[in-house]
Amino acid sequence: MEFYFHATPNSMKVAVLLQELELPFTVKPIDIFKGEQHSSAFKAINPNAKVPAIVDGKTVVFDSHAILLYLADRHGAFLPEDRTEYATMLSWLMLVATGLSPFSGQAIHFMHYAPEQIPYAINRYTKEVARHYAVLDQRLAQTRYLAGDNYTIADMALWGWAASAGYIFGADGLTAYPNVERFMAEMAARPAVQRALEMKLAHVFKGELDDQARKAMFPQNDKRAA
Repeated sequence: MEFYFHATPNSMKVAVLLQELELPFTVKPIDIFKGEQHSSAFKAINPNAKVPAIVDGKTVVFDSHAILLYLADRHGAFLPEDRTEYATMLSWLMLVATGLSPFSGQAIHFMHYAPEQIPYAINRYTKEVARHYAVLDQRLAQTRYLAGDNYTIADMALWGWAASAGYIFGADGLTAYPNVERFMAEMAARPAVQRALEMKLAHVFKGELDDQARKAMFPQNDKRAA
């Protein structure tokens, strides 16, 4: 299996599942600050030019949540067997996919990457991130994991973005959400999570947000492409 990876929250979700499943795979680094996601070779794998993606034999899967569902289903792991619990897992997985993930990404963009500070955008996205964490915190006050008593891919999805909460909340991190914080401490103790973080550290990507990186990351803002 080939794992097309950059050290992003969405890639890290998949990295944890691969480590939990103990599957053999080859990391194919994609440096998104250098624009490697726009190469014809990678766009043949993911036409949307985003990481992560996997190539599993003849099967190609892109989008982190699609990969989580595909791998968990294929290997019969980290999915509830009970249909009611499965539906609950799907609901929380999709809350992360359609809520926490995009709002966190937009909050980080407008706080750290946008060429100018736009107070309305920062307020809009950071408040929505906070609202989602409040919903998640309430859930984790009632259950050990998002789907209930069993650890599932929904928890891996949450971990991916919650590990980056400091980019939004600063030094306070997740202290306003003690149940999410408890959950993250439990996740940190998992050997698979530790191996995923070691894998992340083993790959060095460009870190400077210079003109090349801005053009690669936000090509729609390049006036020359207009």
